[in-house]
Amino acid sequence: PRWETCWFKVELSIPPAWAGQEVHLIWESDGEGMVWRDAQPVQGLTKEGEKTSYILTRSLKESEPHSLTLYVELACNGLFGAGKGSMIAPPDPDRRFTLSKAELVIFNRDAYELLVDLEILLDMAQLLGEENQRSFQALYTANQIVNVCEVADPTTFPAARGLAAAIFSQRNGESQHTIHALGHCHIDSAWLWPYEETIRKCARSWATVLGLMECNPELTFACSQVTEAALLQAQQLEWVRSWYPGLYVRIQEFVAKGQFVPVGGTWVEMDGNLPSGESMVRQFLQGQRFFQQQFGRTCSEFWLPDTFGYSAQLPQLMRGCGIRRFLTQKLSWNLVNSFPHHTFFWEGIDGSQVLTHFPPGDSYGMHGRVEEVLKTVKNNKDKGRVNHSAFLFGFGDGGGGPTQKMLDRMKRMRDTDGLPRVQISTPDQLFSALEQESSQLCTWVGELFLELHNGTYTTQAQIKKGNRECERILHDVEVLSSLAVARDSAFQYPASQLQQLWRLLLLNQFHDVLPGSCIQLVVEDALQYYTEIRRAGAMLQEEAVQSLCKELLQPEAGSAHSSLVLNTLPWERTEVISRTGPDGRDALALVTVPSMGYALVREPLLPPQPVAVRKQEDGSITMENGLIAVCLDRMGHLTSLQLVGSQRESVPDGCYANQFALFDDVPLYWDAWDVMDYHLETRKPVRRLLKPLEVSLAEGLRGSASFSLEVGEGSTLTQEVILDASCPYLRFQTQVEWKEAHKFLKVEFPVQVRSTEATYEIQFGHLQRPTHWNTSWDWARFEVWAHKWLDLSEHGFGVALLNDCKYGAAAHGNVLSLSL
Repeated sequence: PRWETCWFKVELSIPPAWAGQEVHLIWESDGEGMVWRDAQPVQGLTKEGEKTSYILTRSLKESEPHSLTLYVELACNGLFGAGKGSMIAPPDPDRRFTLSKAELVIFNRDAYELLVDLEILLDMAQLLGEENQRSFQALYTANQIVNVCEVADPTTFPAARGLAAAIFSQRNGESQHTIHALGHCHIDSAWLWPYEETIRKCARSWATVLGLMECNPELTFACSQVTEAALLQAQQLEWVRSWYPGLYVRIQEFVAKGQFVPVGGTWVEMDGNLPSGESMVRQFLQGQRFFQQQFGRTCSEFWLPDTFGYSAQLPQLMRGCGIRRFLTQKLSWNLVNSFPHHTFFWEGIDGSQVLTHFPPGDSYGMHGRVEEVLKTVKNNKDKGRVNHSAFLFGFGDGGGGPTQKMLDRMKRMRDTDGLPRVQISTPDQLFSALEQESSQLCTWVGELFLELHNGTYTTQAQIKKGNRECERILHDVEVLSSLAVARDSAFQYPASQLQQLWRLLLLNQFHDVLPGSCIQLVVEDALQYYTEIRRAGAMLQEEAVQSLCKELLQPEAGSAHSSLVLNTLPWERTEVISRTGPDGRDALALVTVPSMGYALVREPLLPPQPVAVRKQEDGSITMENGLIAVCLDRMGHLTSLQLVGSQRESVPDGCYANQFALFDDVPLYWDAWDVMDYHLETRKPVRRLLKPLEVSLAEGLRGSASFSLEVGEGSTLTQEVILDASCPYLRFQTQVEWKEAHKFLKVEFPVQVRSTEATYEIQFGHLQRPTHWNTSWDWARFEVWAHKWLDLSEHGFGVALLNDCKYGAAAHGNVLSLSL
C-alpha cells in the first residue's frame, strides 16, 4: 500500500563461468528502492529516474566473493508520489506497488558505449541542420558504423567506436560557447509526498551520486533542494546527518575533495514571496550558520530554481548575508511575457545588486542530450554579452539526480566541433566566468514576478494564517526575552528553543508548503508544526513576562483590578483591549502602552469621544468615533467612509465597499497553483443574506455590527464590523465556513482615489504596481501578492486595506481587493 515500506533480503550467487564479466543486479519496480550493503545505503533504484541496476562488479575476479547478501528497501511510492490518475491528483488510497524484475545479468559495456556513440551522432545529424556540414559528417559516420559493426561479433566494436571517436576528437574554435554542466538533484522537501519520505529521497539520491563520483572523479554536483554538489539545503543535510550518519560522513569527504560543493545559503528552498522579512533573514541565518559549522564556509551563491516569483527585497537580503550571485529558472514558466534576459544584474528596492543567471535551457533537469545543449545556446537571450551558461543535469523534483548515461553523453560533447563546448563545472567557476564578462550586462530593477501560479498566494488558508501568526509569536518571544535579559542578567535567553521553533517555521515556508501546493498529508504535518510553535511560544512568552515584570505581577504591586499590558511593536499604541473586570467578566478598556514596553493599567483612559452607533429606518447602521464616520447597509456593504472634518468621501457614489464576490476557479492544469485571468469574467457578487446587519455593541469604547451571508452552494460567511474609540481604522472580523470546489472568494473595496499605481507591503519595504493594464506586463499582474497592507493614494489622501493572514491581492482602477 502507498507510503508503506518493504524490505527485501537479496542473496546472490554469481556463476564462476562469469569470470571477467561486468555483473549487475537488475531491479525494476514502480516503487522507489535503495540498496543497502554492509549496513550502509549505497544506491537508489528508481525506474522513473533511469536507475534500475546496481553494479556488483565491473570485472569479476576469482578473489572476489561470488556470493553476497544485499538488502533493498522499497518505498511504496513513485518518484512523484502516488497520485490517482495524474501526477498532481490526490494520492490513490487503493494503489499497490509491484516488484516486476530482480535478475543477475552480464552487462555488455562495449555495446553500451557504442550505442551512446550512435545516439550522439544521430542527434547531431538530425539537429544541426542541412546547412551544417557537421550534420552530414555525423550522418555518414553513423552509417559507416552500421556497416562495420556486426552485432554478433564483438570484435568489430572497437573499429566502429574508432569511427565515432574521430568525429568527437575534432575540436571547436576558441569562440565557441562554453556550457558549464553541473550535476543537480532538485528534491522538494515536501510536495506530492510527506516530509518523512523526503528524508529517504535524500539518502537514495545522494548515495547514488556519491557512487557516481567514485567512478567519475570529474563530477561535481549541485543539488538545489537538498545537497549534492552545488546546492545544499541545510534542512535536508541536517536530516541526513541525523538519519544516515555513515552517508553524511561520506558527503563531508566529497565536500573536502571539492566535488560536493555547498551552495544555496538558506535553511530550505523557501517561497520567494510570502515569508516575512524576518523569516527570510532567518532562512539565510540558519542556512549560512549550518554550512559554516559543518563545512567551514558560507555560501556565495543563492540557488532558488523552483519557487513562484522573487521579492524585490531579495537582492538586499542576499548582499547582507554575504551572497552576491543568484541562480533560478522559474521565470521561463511565464504564461504571458518572455523574460528578456538569462544573465543580468538584479537590483532590489534599496539599489543592491546581485549577478543573476537563468540557465538558458530553461530547466534544472537536463539529461545531457544534444538537443538540450543546442537549445542552451540558441535560447540564450544575452548572446554577445556573455559566452558562458549553466546546464543543470539530473532527475529532479522527486530526486534521482544524474545518471552514468548523462555523463557519458556529455563526455562525447566535451569539445566536439559543431557543438557547444561542454565542461563539468562548479557554481563558482560558472559565476566567475560570468563576472569576467559582466561589463555589458543589463540591469533588471524590482521584483521578478512569475506570470503563473498566482493562486498560491491564497491556496490553503489555514497554512497562510498559521505562518503569519507564528511569525508574530516568535517576534514577540524574542522581544520579550531580550527585554528580560536586559533587565535581569540571571534570565536564561531561550536560544536553543527559539532555534528549534524557527527551524520548524522555516521548514513550513518551503516552496510547496507555504504556497499550499502540496498533498493533504503535508498540510496536516504543517498545521501540527504551527500548533507546536503556538504552544511552545506561549510558554516562552509567559516565562519572559514573569521575569520582566515579576514585581508588577505580585498581588501587592497594585489593586486586584489592575492589568499588565505589553506592547512588542516599536511605537506607542493607544488601543481598546479586553480585560477581566472587577466582576470577573470581560470588560473593555482604553490603554496607552509605550514602544517596546509595558504598562500597569489600573484606571482605563477616557476616550475623547465615545463610539456612537445608530440604526437607521432603512436598516443601515452608522458608526462614528470622532476620527472616522462609516455607514453600512443591511447587507454589510460599506456605503460611506469619511475622515471626520475632511469633507472627503472615500466610497464612490453608487458603489459598495466590503463587497464579497465569488469567481469560478478552473485553471488550465495546475489546480492548487493557478488562477487564470479569465476567472475575472465570472464575477458574481455575493447577495444571499442569511442574517441582516444588526448592532452588536451600541456605544462606549467599541461599536460593532454583524451579519451573515450564504456563499456559493453551501458555504456561509459571518462578519463583525468593529469601530473602536480613538481608532483611525475600521476592522472586519470575518469567518467563513468553506465548502466550495473550484470557486474563488474575494472582498472588494472601491475607493474614491485616482492613481496609476498602488503600493503593497513587502519584506522590510514596499513596492508600487500599476493599477492599469496598459501592457501585457501590467495585465499579467491581475493577481499579485502583498503582506499586511496595500494602499491606493493620491496627493493628500488615500485608503489602505490591511489584513492579518492573507497574501493574495489586487488593485485595478480604483478597486482594492483581497483574496480570501
